[in-house]
This record gives sequence, structure tokens and C-alpha cells, in this order.
Amino acid sequence: MKWLILPIIFLLTGCSHIAKDQWSGQDKAQHFMASAILTAAASEVALRQGASSVRSANIGFLFSVSLGATKELWDSRPAGSGWSWKDFAWDMAGSATGCSLWRLADH
Repeated sequence: MKWLILPIIFLLTGCSHIAKDQWSGQDKAQHFMASAILTAAASEVALRQGASSVRSANIGFLFSVSLGATKELWDSRPAGSGWSWKDFAWDMAGSATGCSLWRLADH
């Protein structure tokens, strides 16, 4: 039940400053690649700190997704470009890809 707290907070707070962006573009590729790289790097760090392979992958995935969410929260401030669910979707896709590729590398 503890894992429901963050999604519920996001749903209840809402964001009045939503980005009006497209599904494709250079920034979407950057979100994807950065998330994939951050996931793999954090997974490797966790593994070298003694976590199991599965736990390391989970840590890497959650680390990257939390950075993506934080970035979108930063963008949702009045001076920002607005919260982008499309950017966040690309972050999630990149994190999943980075996690999968890291696991395929004999971990």
C-alpha cells in the first residue's frame, strides 16, 4: 500500500501548467536516452554496492523515473514549459529500455 502514496499525491495535486507539445522531437529522444543511461548507470552502481541483480535493476529504474518526475515538476512551475505527460512517457520508456538492456548484459 505504501507504493500507492506517490501516485495518489500526483493525481490529487494536479497541474495547472501543462505543456502543449508533440509526441516526437529532439527533446523526446533526449528524455529517452537520458533515462536509459541513468537507469543502467544507477543499476550498475547499486550492483557494485552489493545489491542483488534484480534489486539493482529496480533501484536503477526507480532512480531514473524519479528524476524524470522531478524534472517535470520543475517544468510545471509558472516560469517553466509545463508538465508534459509525453516527456514523462518517454522517460518511462527509456527507463524500461535501460533496465532491460542492463539486465541482458549478464547481470
